[in-house]
Amino acid sequence: MRIILVRPRGFCAGVVRAIEIVERSLDLFSNPIYVRHEIVHNRHVVDDLRSKGAIFVESLDEVPDGASVIFSAHGVAKEVWTKAKKRGLHTVDATCPLVTKVHLQAHRLDRMGFEILLIGHEGHPEVEGTMGQLPGKIKLIQNVADAECIDVRDPERVSYVTQTTLSVDDTSDIVAVLQRRFPALHAPPTDDICYATQNRQAAVKDVADEADLVLVIGAVNSSNSNRLVEVAAARDVAAHLIESAEQLEDHWFEGVETVAITAGASAPEYLVQEVVQHLRDTYGAEVEGDLDGSDEDVYFPLPRELKPTTDSKPRP
Repeated sequence: MRIILVRPRGFCAGVVRAIEIVERSLDLFSNPIYVRHEIVHNRHVVDDLRSKGAIFVESLDEVPDGASVIFSAHGVAKEVWTKAKKRGLHTVDATCPLVTKVHLQAHRLDRMGFEILLIGHEGHPEVEGTMGQLPGKIKLIQNVADAECIDVRDPERVSYVTQTTLSVDDTSDIVAVLQRRFPALHAPPTDDICYATQNRQAAVKDVADEADLVLVIGAVNSSNSNRLVEVAAARDVAAHLIESAEQLEDHWFEGVETVAITAGASAPEYLVQEVVQHLRDTYGAEVEGDLDGSDEDVYFPLPRELKPTTDSKPRP
């Protein structure tokens, strides 16, 4: 059995930034540090930060007045910011800058008088945060069927934005329907689906012809990880989403000669290496090497208050 390590894989710049924000906050600010929702969708990352002192909550109601709270990489609705301010909470924003870009774009489109359609998955924190920028003004489209039946007030003044972690192919199909129904549809100036999501999906497509099995390391609630499984399955390649090597099942490997391994944007590399080691120990698998893929050198700076300075002190 041979192993192909798909590249790029694992942490994206937004995830690296979010984790560093929590770690810096723990170092700089008085404990406890609260984090609203999972900072990123990976329990291993969350458990590690919890072991360092971070307290994860789902609601601001769980945060004491005046405490420090970090908002996750997925972004939050405007009402969450308003509530935090009213309660005197010290807020640190770990929203991925690419998600923030979608929020700002939605506000700009609203000011221009466009009706806004959001392509995304209902219930996902990022979708809730984006729709919460303009409550009651954004309509959600989850699939082609939704696109076929959505009603708009003025076909000449309609626009769309998207969740950043969608399937590139599925989103293209939805947009094609919207463009057919609304020829004047206003498109984003740049693609909302983030660079990391696109690169990881493209890499899985590239390896699909060589692999008998694709393993995606990621959390079950990770949108971008689930999309990687779908991309492989769409090319008739068996694919499984696992959180760690502990979830591997022997029958998956019957008759398998080549295994491709990738990881969602919030999965740490050590989980990949643990899977590789298990396949080496159990099946005598050999790593062929990293699949050539897009180089990623994206960096997102930390919020100003977390940057080390010589003339200022962190909030006590």
